[in-house]
Amino acid sequence: MTAASDRAADELRILILGGEYVPGERLGEQELAAKLGVSRTPVREALRRLSADGLVEITTNKGARVVEHPRTDLNAIFAIRAHVEGLAARAAAESGTDADFDRLEALATELDEHSDAGRLDEVYRLNAEFHGLLNGLAGSPVMTSTINQLIHASVLFRTLHAFDEAARRRSCAHHHEIVAALRARDPEWAEAVMHAHLFSARASLLGPRLEEDS
Repeated sequence: MTAASDRAADELRILILGGEYVPGERLGEQELAAKLGVSRTPVREALRRLSADGLVEITTNKGARVVEHPRTDLNAIFAIRAHVEGLAARAAAESGTDADFDRLEALATELDEHSDAGRLDEVYRLNAEFHGLLNGLAGSPVMTSTINQLIHASVLFRTLHAFDEAARRRSCAHHHEIVAALRARDPEWAEAVMHAHLFSARASLLGPRLEEDS
């Protein structure tokens, strides 16, 4: 990868995650080259890189498009995440240390501040750090690997964009309640809050449950 293709990939990733290009939208090389101020070769390399990252789908004779996740897939992602991250929260309540919980509390507080200020890039980063630390406390490489396969950057970022003020406040409150459950060494409470946290995020992204979701 050249410096130009690195820059093109970084800028295009920001545009996709920020919602300027919506799921399913075509990504024309010529149009992108003009928008990003580079030639078509760096754009082509950038699209290949983002395809490897799972953000772009490249089809022979059809070109590149932003990856589109069907509603059924998104439902499955949230349902499986809720189950596995719920198990991770249970394990963390039993194995985490007070210092671990202090770090999670600090992240939750920092999340509050950036959420109130509407700084979604920081909210995304801190949310990923919070969940990554919590899931790591389970001490299970298999569990961590499973969760990482389910967490897709484009899905998470679009979920944050779908949050209204009430959803943002609810999400922040869940982080603090998860820490409270961990400090109480209460696996059932920790698991229940994690379920509520992820199902609330699912509702913000997908809206009311439909018959086809069952």
